[in-house]
Amino acid sequence: MKRKAILVGVNLNSTQSDFEYMMEELANLAGACDVEVAGEMTQNLQQLNKSHYIGAGKVEELLSLLNEKDANIVIFDDELSPSQIRNLESELDCVVIDRTMLILEIFANRAKTRESQLQVEVARLKYMLPRLVGMHQSLGRQGGGAGLMNRGAGETKLELDRRKIEIKITALNKELEKLINQRKTQRKLRKKNNIPVVSLVGYTNAGKSTLMNAMLEKYNKRKDKQVFEKDMLFATLETSVRKITLAKNKNFLLTDTVGFINKLPHHLIKAFRSTLEEVGEADLLIHVLDYSNPNHEEQKRLTNEILREIGIEGIPVIYANNKADLTEAAYPFTQQNCVYLSAKKGIGLNEITQLISEKIYNDSIQCEFLIPYAQGEIVSYFNENSHVLLSEYEDDGTKLIVECERWDAEKYKQFIRLT
Repeated sequence: MKRKAILVGVNLNSTQSDFEYMMEELANLAGACDVEVAGEMTQNLQQLNKSHYIGAGKVEELLSLLNEKDANIVIFDDELSPSQIRNLESELDCVVIDRTMLILEIFANRAKTRESQLQVEVARLKYMLPRLVGMHQSLGRQGGGAGLMNRGAGETKLELDRRKIEIKITALNKELEKLINQRKTQRKLRKKNNIPVVSLVGYTNAGKSTLMNAMLEKYNKRKDKQVFEKDMLFATLETSVRKITLAKNKNFLLTDTVGFINKLPHHLIKAFRSTLEEVGEADLLIHVLDYSNPNHEEQKRLTNEILREIGIEGIPVIYANNKADLTEAAYPFTQQNCVYLSAKKGIGLNEITQLISEKIYNDSIQCEFLIPYAQGEIVSYFNENSHVLLSEYEDDGTKLIVECERWDAEKYKQFIRLT
């Protein structure tokens, strides 16, 4: 059956200046779930109705609109309580879902890796747990003990369902913990190699994956390593890590992460916390903004708020004002720690790379090494990871004059030739 929905939003105390944009975003979320939006209904309230979220008159109006538009779903812009969902479904005789359910469905449909599938399933089950509502026979007691005379109270079907979900959450978390430990091991190895890590963060559909692909194409000349990108909400759920190779053998790892959105479900933030730890260990953040969106400042504030919530603070940030080609702004243009660019057109990549280099390669020094011939792997390391200015063969080994990072100089200090 074709899913047709009526969107419902409440502007509490008429204080939400971005209320219209929030409703537009809700329509985009519905579209991402292949739900056709048949109509919209809004209400200004001083306080929310505890039993139905909206007023009694609006419930009747909503029922008429459902019949008129032949719609079979109602989507609310805020998270509803279990009793509100039950009351509304009883009154409207149709499926009632909220913004959280919608986002969870998108995540469930888009998750590809085992880790992201587990994370979404844990979030979904935790959301469902308080919303299990027993109806009719479900409220009947399950008999305990043997025989009719000896029957105990047992458990309600509702209690059984809850217990099953709790057991499943525990099992999923155990499996997830193994994958999290694997990710931690990978991060430790990367740290050991001293390669700087740059993480892309930002609102969903701001162009993070497009920027990553543009940089891979420009600097690595490879398309087989490109990540999935599409002009839709939550195109990326998995954290992708790619190595970017610049001039003079300067390398860094670029990570693409899940995007944020307003009213992002708390359970999802919690479930994806392990994935977002990649961001917490980065040397630099690139906060990608859709500069063409009139609400980009609010999106910027919200992203920073979520980053603070998961404990990511004190990391240097570059703001990439993407989609500048869709605005009147001059681009490519750099202003302090801010770059105006168009990732889709590949314009502004030199400017953002220059800023990245200044932030992560600000500790380069020039050293002269004498590497014994028996340790040729060190010569190979410098050839691959630094800028070799001079290479000569002497009686005792290979003489290298290298422009390298301070940590490499410290690591191989026993081979530095003092002058």
